[in-house]
Amino acid sequence: MGWGICDEDQIRTEPRRVVSPPMAVSYHEPEQNAVRSKLGKNVKLKGTLKFSHSVRICGKFEGAIDSTGFLIIEEGAVVRADIKASSIVVGGVVYGNIEASEKVEMLSSGKIYGNIRTAKLKIADGVLFEGKCEMIKQNDRIDIFSLPLPQLKKTIQNV
Repeated sequence: MGWGICDEDQIRTEPRRVVSPPMAVSYHEPEQNAVRSKLGKNVKLKGTLKFSHSVRICGKFEGAIDSTGFLIIEEGAVVRADIKASSIVVGGVVYGNIEASEKVEMLSSGKIYGNIRTAKLKIADGVLFEGKCEMIKQNDRIDIFSLPLPQLKKTIQNV
């Protein structure tokens, strides 16, 4: 199967409730396990994928992923891309850098060859990770009204 270019509109986008995902997971998907779009295991795409909801990749993707949503890379999927998303779960293979504003979770079947930049990181036993990890601060979570003044000054200086 050759590489093709696919717009988000060409991907299945109807709401769907997943009762039992094909891999054992310990994360919580948005909207009570509802994944809005899925790239099936026989799909090969090349290009830029942009979305603001949740997407599950089961096949192969090459290019760039830029999202404000939730991304799941299933076991067996191969992604060759730099990825930016809110939350990312990796059960497949990723070749590229990952940046998640909220969290990255690596399942035991996950393999990442690249750097990770995130606020929260969860790594299962058996993960293969070759790269660097940078933990980012979530500046919007500073509560200036509940911190004592010395601690507030220290927190602001670190931002």
